[in-house]
Amino acid sequence: EIKMAVVMEEKEFNHVLRILGTNVEGKQKSPYALTKIRGIGRRFAFQVCKSADIDVNKRAGELSKDEVARLMDVINDPNKFKIPKWFMNRKRDLVTGETKQVFSNPLDMVLREDLNRLKKIKSHRGIRHYWGLKVRGQHTCTTGRG
Repeated sequence: EIKMAVVMEEKEFNHVLRILGTNVEGKQKSPYALTKIRGIGRRFAFQVCKSADIDVNKRAGELSKDEVARLMDVINDPNKFKIPKWFMNRKRDLVTGETKQVFSNPLDMVLREDLNRLKKIKSHRGIRHYWGLKVRGQHTCTTGRG
């Protein structure tokens, strides 16, 4: 009936990591911990860990500084590490025309710019955003009144 837990030395385990301006939980497995960063989902996090040669079963708090640096390199430039273009969350950007992965604070800025562009050209979606109504074709007769 005695259950044993994994015991680690405190020196080599970080309970909270700071990656890309986000506090990442050290107890979680590294791909799931990366999903706390805005713009990085579960599938992209697994792809990043595999590209950086990091064991997906390793906890985020166990990662060395070298491994964290490799993760940062892959996240900052996924095209260099042969992550496919269809995996990125920003395809054919209107300003630059390139496909890239946007995360953290730039993600908020890009989404805000997109909404402002839609409002400026007075598209149907932009007008619905401006009025605060449902945008994606949902019924609004009885729902969404709040």
